[in-house]
Amino acid sequence: MRTLILAALLFVFAGGAFALTPQEGALDPEQEARYRTLIHELRCLVCQNQTIADSNADLAADLRREVHTHIAAGATDDEVRRYVTDRYGEFVLYKPPMTARTAVLWIGPFLLVALGVLIALRMLRRPRAVATPAPTADTERLRRLLDEEER
Repeated sequence: MRTLILAALLFVFAGGAFALTPQEGALDPEQEARYRTLIHELRCLVCQNQTIADSNADLAADLRREVHTHIAAGATDDEVRRYVTDRYGEFVLYKPPMTARTAVLWIGPFLLVALGVLIALRMLRRPRAVATPAPTADTERLRRLLDEEER
């Protein structure tokens, strides 16, 4: 009897383990492709170096669920992006748009490389100090001093 009750309880509680996650159902192939693209464009706010597609964080799972829900409801990609950025800021976008606020992010690396090239060119073009030979009088005097020490 115990075995039967245990089996019934396992059957009841195991149903949740086999339930479809939002990512697995309710989207047609075109919506699924859009969903996959969007979750690879959004940054996990917990991990910060991963997209929400790659992250196992709870917040990333919530964001994936939100994206799925919006796409299933018929929202466009821009509407989903706008919803997420309104809620979490532009930092959530893995590739932020070029705006006045993000210009430094887009232009900064090129400016640093250009600055490095300019510094390297200046260093290469700078006249180098040439070693001048010691005056012969000093050389003769040094020889005499060394000869005196040896005696």
